Amino acid sequence: MVRNIIKDIFIFKKAEEATKTDLSIARDLLDTLNANKAICVGMAANMIGFNKRIISFMTPFGASVMINPYIVSKSEEYYETEEGCLSLSGIRKTKRYEKITVEYMDMALKKHKAEFCGYTAQIIQHEIDHCDGIII
Repeated sequence: MVRNIIKDIFIFKKAEEATKTDLSIARDLLDTLNANKAICVGMAANMIGFNKRIISFMTPFGASVMINPYIVSKSEEYYETEEGCLSLSGIRKTKRYEKITVEYMDMALKKHKAEFCGYTAQIIQHEIDHCDGIII
């Protein structure tokens, strides 16, 4: 189900761990990202009204989802960039790491640990920030 984008103080709360009962939220998040892919490359569950630690993001192969993602390591290399967000107006400056390693679960609740770099790493960092109550 495609959900509305939340634009209030709710997005500043730290997200709660997701469980198997939250898989419908992950599906709604994917649906909402796909519906907005012309203007958005990533979303966190709190952006659609659910305070759960779930993110979705676009890859060259389509939309992907991570449940309970945590960045477990970052490269020393980082860069300054500017980002926008559907939950906020305007563009803001931020710092992003070139390479990150993330532990997360997929839609089958199978655990993964994967390394991401470049633009995909940037998107994931932005969305995990949402889960941590950090807004650019």
